Amino acid sequence: MIYDVVVIGGGQAGLSIGYYLKQSSLSFIILDINATVGDVWRKRYDSLVLFTPRAYSSLPGLVLSGDPSGFPTKDEIADYLEIYARTFDLPIQHDCHVQKVQKENELFSITTNDSIIETRNIVVATGPFHTPKLPSFAKELPTHVVQLHSSQYKNRTQLNEGAVLVVGGGNSGAQIAVELSEHHETYLSVGQRLRFLPLTLVGRSIFWYFDKLGILKAGRHSLVGKKIQNQGDPIFGYELKEKLKNNSVLLRGRTKSIDHDEIRFEDQSVIKVENVIWATGFNPNYSWIDMPSLLDHRGIVKHNRGITEIEGLYFLGLPWQHTRGSALLLGVGDDAEFLYQHIS
Repeated sequence: MIYDVVVIGGGQAGLSIGYYLKQSSLSFIILDINATVGDVWRKRYDSLVLFTPRAYSSLPGLVLSGDPSGFPTKDEIADYLEIYARTFDLPIQHDCHVQKVQKENELFSITTNDSIIETRNIVVATGPFHTPKLPSFAKELPTHVVQLHSSQYKNRTQLNEGAVLVVGGGNSGAQIAVELSEHHETYLSVGQRLRFLPLTLVGRSIFWYFDKLGILKAGRHSLVGKKIQNQGDPIFGYELKEKLKNNSVLLRGRTKSIDHDEIRFEDQSVIKVENVIWATGFNPNYSWIDMPSLLDHRGIVKHNRGITEIEGLYFLGLPWQHTRGSALLLGVGDDAEFLYQHIS
């Protein structure tokens, strides 16, 4: 069988485009490496809570149940995605590892762990989280120090007794540092000044204000969109701010080097810890797509709102694919509808 569309990735992006494809006469299938829908969320750290309220955490066609102003847990989102796939009877092939994608003439050939699939169009919906990004000097840590990337961290039972350093000032690093500070002497290493925004303001979610002000819909090339991208992501909520204020979390600058068990920072201060959590993000990995014109000189996908220069090849769920919410539950549906209309 030759499919009209094959979607690679069964997370929120893949399910969103599946919702629209289901309404068409196009033949399609979603390929997912995980055993069940929602596993990507289930595997994240136990205490993870979204900073977007339920009112802004739904995919097209199905509202996330519960208090709209409350903040869902990661397991709640995992269950919601499973319900979503079941509600719309989306065709998903699980435990499917895509090993190679090639194009010959008008057809794409997808080699998986157990078959070869042909299709006229491909939507790559694998998200932005591929290969954990670690500094080169991470290997200098002695073996008795527990070091985990944030994608490997589940809870504090994985750690040694003693001090912990969290490297990275994003929302994941902030949440993990706050959690660990209840039981460990906790340091947080950041490379730039932290910027905090409240989760709620005058009884409404900060995202309600973003919505009304048009910030959520601001395109990547707009003046507002460019300004937001240049500022970087803020920390949502004031939990970390309070921890820093009372010295429950001790702030350090950028981590510069490691000498045996000594960790040195930008200001030349040094600490010793028994645990390190690298909340340092991810590098994209598209080595399995055998198309030399796919990436630019920085290794970033060349696209216009998910439409690549290769006819029939699309991407969905990339950070700032169109708006700030493109890689989040709140914005991926708009991009999915846009791509669906283009394909159909």
